[in-house]
Amino acid sequence: MTTNSHTWDETLEGIAQRRERVYAMGGPERVAKHRDKGKLDVRARIERLLDPGTFQEFGTLVGGDVAADAIVTGSGLIHGSPVMVGAEDFTTLAGTLGPGSNSKRYRVAELAVRNKVPLTMLLEGAGFRPTGDHYGRTPTDLLVQAQCSGRVPMVTGVLGPSAGHGALVAPVSDFSIMARHGAIFAAGPPVVKVSTGEDISKEDLGGPDVALSSGVIHNFGETDEDVLDEIRRYLSYFPSSAWSYPPVYLADETTAPRGTPELLNLISRDNRSTYDMRAVLDVVLDAPDWFEVQPGFGEAIICALGHLGGHPVAVVANQPQVLAGAIDTDAADKAAHFITVADSFHLPIIFLADNPGMLPGSQSERNGVLRSGARMFVAQTTATTLKMHLTLRKAYGFGSMVMSLIGFDGQVGTFAYPGATMGAMSAAALSHSSNADDDLASALTEMELAASYHSAEHMGFDELIRPEETRNALLMSLQRGIYARQSVPEPVLRAAIVP
Repeated sequence: MTTNSHTWDETLEGIAQRRERVYAMGGPERVAKHRDKGKLDVRARIERLLDPGTFQEFGTLVGGDVAADAIVTGSGLIHGSPVMVGAEDFTTLAGTLGPGSNSKRYRVAELAVRNKVPLTMLLEGAGFRPTGDHYGRTPTDLLVQAQCSGRVPMVTGVLGPSAGHGALVAPVSDFSIMARHGAIFAAGPPVVKVSTGEDISKEDLGGPDVALSSGVIHNFGETDEDVLDEIRRYLSYFPSSAWSYPPVYLADETTAPRGTPELLNLISRDNRSTYDMRAVLDVVLDAPDWFEVQPGFGEAIICALGHLGGHPVAVVANQPQVLAGAIDTDAADKAAHFITVADSFHLPIIFLADNPGMLPGSQSERNGVLRSGARMFVAQTTATTLKMHLTLRKAYGFGSMVMSLIGFDGQVGTFAYPGATMGAMSAAALSHSSNADDDLASALTEMELAASYHSAEHMGFDELIRPEETRNALLMSLQRGIYARQSVPEPVLRAAIVP
């Protein structure tokens, strides 16, 4: 009888040794130094992000002696649904990219769009390695990341310094979030010093204050844990892909119809007085734990994810506490992106309007407010998802149109409160611009106050509603509109040219 000198034990011992080296990442010293800064190592980050015990890694042996070639890739579950994840390992060659890690990044994005599941990237890397071997006809991960856009949800967490090519997935993503230790830039401080002579820290170049104020990064989390928990929250509102509808909560006491008499005290009837639109969302949505996107950028508009009757919804609402609700460049740009993301994944959009129009003034014009307003208008008017509109107190000029106050625009419900004022401009502005005398100015004011009734008489709205009826009016419109979903969902095709 022939004896086989090679056993499975010997073979498996070889792969076990290789995996052990990979799982050690950059080695005990580098990992300890990393954790001493208050950061999780790359594998602990993935463990925190995913449902326990669900991570399935691929590309483990790519890179040979370079552990996982400095990026850990694989799949797992978030809230029981599959996701693809790629996470840079800063303890291994500073998370830099080589041919192998570039291929892994390509593969994880390819599988995301092929399998129709979300793509989540966790960044902390110094870009391409200065070896030159990444040049030539090699697969570029950004090609397939761009193909993911609008097809599967794309989320990026920036958990440390992220530079160059590796950082580019963040602005391509639907949603990005940065930790206190994070920073993002086209090139890091050493390259900036050589290129321009500017001596600058990574925090001042692309830290949270810079990245959030510029709009490159959407949200902020103090720690790694905070960022990873917020990514899980964000994805809970979305379907796995554009080929499916958002998940719906089972009916309970929070999803049921109810009056909203609290709004009578929250919303000042005096248009010159402010109130916090966030408090309105607390009352109207199923629960006050809704998710705000970019809360510190373009603050004159609130963009939020929440639930109405158990259905995930996107809310675009003017914030009277900022610029009296006037829409500036940043607010319009933020809303345009948010509307496009919500539409891409079939989230119904609720527009809550209370604004005096686009922000006027020389600085606003230099900032390109009309271009940004046009961008928001194109986004909302080409949206194919369910749309609902409510004018609370006022909506003037182009500022009303970007908030979906425009007839025959496919809304499933349009409402206003009695006394809501609207038109090309306010009575005060019109009186001033036309040098109206006191009698004419008074007449213009009376006409303005009657505008909501006049509009309702000509079907400008479906109905004038009382503040106490707000939630139920929106909820019933949503429930009725959902019945239009009698065909299989598909990615949204857009032909409009974005301004």
